[in-house]
Amino acid sequence: MKILVRIVLVAALVLVIAYAGVVGYMYVNQRALQYDPAGPITALADTTLRVAQTVTIPSGDGVINGWYQAPAAGKPLIIYYKGNSGSFSEEHERFEQFVADGYGFLSFDYRGFPLSPGAISQAGILEDATSAFDWASQLGFPILIWGRSLGTGPASYVASIRDAEALLLETPFLSAATVGSERYPYLPVALVMQDQFPVNHWIVDVAEPVLVAHGTGDLTIDVSNGQRVYDLVPNKDELWIEPGAGHGDLWDGGIWQRAKPFFGRAMAAR
Repeated sequence: MKILVRIVLVAALVLVIAYAGVVGYMYVNQRALQYDPAGPITALADTTLRVAQTVTIPSGDGVINGWYQAPAAGKPLIIYYKGNSGSFSEEHERFEQFVADGYGFLSFDYRGFPLSPGAISQAGILEDATSAFDWASQLGFPILIWGRSLGTGPASYVASIRDAEALLLETPFLSAATVGSERYPYLPVALVMQDQFPVNHWIVDVAEPVLVAHGTGDLTIDVSNGQRVYDLVPNKDELWIEPGAGHGDLWDGGIWQRAKPFFGRAMAAR
């Protein structure tokens, strides 16, 4: 009986040590696990954006690099906050469509992503997002904010502290800690995660009208996050849930056709 007890105690100790090791590894390497900055860069010259220009915007003690094009007369400017993977430049198809319909745009890589130097952190991303908005606001155009995936964090944050015409959140999360806890329910994610991007806290201070878009087939950020974010929105416009759409499917699924009338409603209500 004593041998059995010892075996159980040793097994429990091994499990505790192994669990602590996993948690420790997650804590030390969390930003490498959380962010996916590597990816190719598309040159502006390789797109159909013939009028757009590259811009360098001061941010904190560094700079962020992006693309900008002014809108057609009477149209607004979209600030597009990219997602987690690679460079914003890979999404040039979106910017080309914005421009084709008369909208201006500004998009950029957060520090630590391919086109902008520096180290990645929540504080840095939020500072970069705010710097981009402040730079754009000096141009005098009405501003629309569009955040995708990771970008819904800084988009919500900026909308909560600055005045824009509208906020579009594509595949948002309630918080990064929520997503991590849903993915790894056996780990104390909320206790050790440094970059939690609490959209659930920021969104309640957003005065702008909000459209939330998500897909039921999203395996990266569960669709329930989109619903829960929208429930907290003070100025609700629309919740669009696309059946079967995965995390990267909403552009082909017609989000631009949803965005344009939403932006039109926001502009008409100015």
